[in-house]
Amino acid sequence: MDKTIQTELEAAAFRRLVSHLLKRTDVQNIDLMTLSGFCRNCLADWYRDAAEEQGVEMSKDAAREHIYGEPFSEWKKKHQKEATPEQMAAFKAAQENHS
Repeated sequence: MDKTIQTELEAAAFRRLVSHLLKRTDVQNIDLMTLSGFCRNCLADWYRDAAEEQGVEMSKDAAREHIYGEPFSEWKKKHQKEATPEQMAAFKAAQENHS
């Protein structure tokens, strides 16, 4: 496969993932972390890392705003719920299994 086409396909898949996460505000970051080992914040960090690898300065807040579709503080107020004891226990168990 041509490298340019591959990059375009990867970019399209990334945009689709971000769009999907924007629609699924019911899915909490702690659940994403427990099940997949990454969350929206991780995705924002990876986006920022990629920008910096290309020589583009980007703040943590700017990267999160790109992934969340609004400032993280606003998204958090609207959608983030307090983690339940069950979610915290599942998260801790998942972290122990990642060693």
